[in-house]
Amino acid sequence: MKIKQVEELVGITKKNIRFYESQGLLDVERAENGYREYHKEDITRLQEIKLFRKMDLSIEETKALFEKKKSLQICLEQHLKELEHRKIGLTKMQDICERLISEHQSLETLNAEECLEEIEQMEKEGVKFMNVNKMDVHRKKRKGAIIGAVVMTVLMALTIGFMLWGNSQDPIPLGLLVFLIAIPVALIIGLWIALAGRMKEIEGGEEDEASKY
Repeated sequence: MKIKQVEELVGITKKNIRFYESQGLLDVERAENGYREYHKEDITRLQEIKLFRKMDLSIEETKALFEKKKSLQICLEQHLKELEHRKIGLTKMQDICERLISEHQSLETLNAEECLEEIEQMEKEGVKFMNVNKMDVHRKKRKGAIIGAVVMTVLMALTIGFMLWGNSQDPIPLGLLVFLIAIPVALIIGLWIALAGRMKEIEGGEEDEASKY
């Protein structure tokens, strides 16, 4: 079975299938021609991966499970404890929100320092809140892609400007000028089309979440 069929059957993108393989979660047999050949066992494994990721098991936990370092029972018991910690943290956040609402707090009257001291005390007691020092992976990827696109666009724009300036000093045939300018213009258009695709990929790509695990 080819990867396109696997995509449709399991509902996991080709890029994510490759990612799971690179992480050691999937070992796909290769045919004599070098192409990957997927079998029923691979479909079952991908369904298991999809299930565990839907349940928010980390890549690391899932790999330990597949490598028989942990049983499913132990893995789920540990994950349940983690979920309980998150649940407590969410409940505490909800309590703080409800209290601030009931106190009719505004931005002018809010005592952020007092609230932070309260949260830090709860964190010392084991309650988990959001880690503000941990950069959002998607945001980092988006920022990098946009900066790269802007830099290249500026360079292409400068190239066009240089061509126009050069033509004003030493004119060349109009057709040739249009052709030369069309090259960086086409590159700019292609660049932003590629950027749009990259943004979509970042939003939906499992591989961009790898650094969390």
